[in-house]
Amino acid sequence: MKRYAIVLAAGQGKRMKSKLYKVLHPVCGKPMVGHVLDTVRQARCERSVVVVGHGADAVRAYLGDAAEYVLQEEQLGTGHAVKQAKDLLGGVDGSTIVICGDTPLVTAETLDKLLALHEEQQSAATILTAHLDQPQGYGRVIRSSEGSVLRIVEQKDCSPEEDAVQEINTGTYCFDNKKLFAALEQVTNQNAQQEYYLTDVISILKNAGETVLAYQTSDYAESIGVNDRLALSEAEGFMRKRIAKQHMLSGVTIIDPDSTYIGADVQIGSDTVLYPGTVLKGHTVIGQDCTIGPNSDIEDSVIADGVSVKHSVLSGAEVGSRTSVGPFAYLRPGAKLGEDVKVGDFVEVKNATIDNGSKVSHLSYVGDAKVGKNVNIGCGAITVNYDGYNKSITEIEDDAFIGSNVNLVAPVTVGKGAFVVAGSTITQSVGENDLAIARQRQENKPGYAEKIRARALAKKNKKKS
Repeated sequence: MKRYAIVLAAGQGKRMKSKLYKVLHPVCGKPMVGHVLDTVRQARCERSVVVVGHGADAVRAYLGDAAEYVLQEEQLGTGHAVKQAKDLLGGVDGSTIVICGDTPLVTAETLDKLLALHEEQQSAATILTAHLDQPQGYGRVIRSSEGSVLRIVEQKDCSPEEDAVQEINTGTYCFDNKKLFAALEQVTNQNAQQEYYLTDVISILKNAGETVLAYQTSDYAESIGVNDRLALSEAEGFMRKRIAKQHMLSGVTIIDPDSTYIGADVQIGSDTVLYPGTVLKGHTVIGQDCTIGPNSDIEDSVIADGVSVKHSVLSGAEVGSRTSVGPFAYLRPGAKLGEDVKVGDFVEVKNATIDNGSKVSHLSYVGDAKVGKNVNIGCGAITVNYDGYNKSITEIEDDAFIGSNVNLVAPVTVGKGAFVVAGSTITQSVGENDLAIARQRQENKPGYAEKIRARALAKKNKKKS
């Protein structure tokens, strides 16, 4: 049987008190609607229709070609929102998941079980429910003595007996697609809010003699709909624990999960160890046998096997196998380190390639550069890459030696095996195996230091008087 999904993402989310539309607020680095769309795809829904309204352009821009879109120009209730998909899905056979774009914690496994129950029992509608010890504020699922669903009752309409029910409606449903859109034609707005409620479809189908079932998730976190920043924080906490658990079960050691942040799209190889304070974001990929942290922030970077990163920041960087980074290094976008490279403390690398076996051990800046193999860049050396208007390239070829406190004023090339003496400012290219020295000859003036001190002291005393 074919499967479809309708994702409700038209609400503004006033309680978020934000310029960002609600479904675009991130949970573990990914907008909530992105989590939901990934989940329905994993549940083998072959078409996904996103109902947009407030922030429609922003939602479309984020999701792109991953979904089809319909516009709910006026927000007149959940039933009205689903009805907007009629032209796309109204005439097709199959099962349709209806899910809110602010429910990032629903899992594909749960949707698979919901769909399986729905399709095996040939139900007209199947509701995803959850058990809450304190269900106040949620609609209650009222069942018959045999366990079938009779109706959904909103909190404000509950009798005392119904109020005691602890099974709640999560707002996620599975419908027989054609029966869903037929029932939507009978939904009215004769209620206090003058809105068209999707929950009314349940009563309409039940009164027509159709089978209505419920599947209760074992994880109540899947019932969380994010309507404000408190719920957003709660969802973030649940998602972080879920992500950390998945990585640990896949062979990653996380010393302290509570102090480690891993984004939803991060990939980590087995036998990698994450120390406290590690933050992994975006589409970061980390290989096997790495040591990351403590206190390292890595975003949208690719790290090969056996790499060590300590107390460092990486953004848009690539790091080759067995390379060490840090402590206190900064790899900016375009930094590409080869294998067995060392980038040490207080080194910044930007838009530069450093090839296999090279070392930049401390206190240096390498920007807009091509560094060959087995190059040593000494303490305090920098590539002078910017003239206030233009960026220029520095090239350092294989086996070159760059002494401490050297300025390489780009554009400039240091040839293979060349030696640049410490303290030099290089403005012309250096040939292969040449030695370059560019500093003023030292001159010592005997006893002159006492004259300098006396002059300075006299100036100080004059100011006091």
